[in-house]
Amino acid sequence: MAAEVTAKYPDVKVDWMKERRVKVSTTPLRIKEVGLFIRDFLGFDHISTVSGVDWIGKGELEVVYFIGSTKTGQEDFVLGLAERVARDNPVVPTMIDVWRGADYMERETHEMFGINFQGHPNQAHLYLPEDWNDLPPLRKDYVSPGR
Repeated sequence: MAAEVTAKYPDVKVDWMKERRVKVSTTPLRIKEVGLFIRDFLGFDHISTVSGVDWIGKGELEVVYFIGSTKTGQEDFVLGLAERVARDNPVVPTMIDVWRGADYMERETHEMFGINFQGHPNQAHLYLPEDWNDLPPLRKDYVSPGR
């Protein structure tokens, strides 16, 4: 599977592979194109989660989409599709037009990491108070006032 993705997109990097897991990385400019290939040609039609990672030492934030298949006979295989952006301007394209299920999870990632999903129709708060004016709480430089 990783070979199929990298054959089609030589600039996609394979981060790691395990027996039933693979993680590949691309850029925000390419992520939709790669996502559509993964969905339409590899049959990965189900998004299970969207996660953020704060690489504070590198000045980057990462978005990882964990994708599965409900119809290819590989239901226990998970593909991670990742992109990284600068922490000081974390803007990536929304993937809800590729996997509609990303909607809620992108909202959560936006709220907890401060990543802006360009084109997302509703990035309103899910968990934090409406008047939250501090850093996003899952960034590594966030300090809880209770500590």
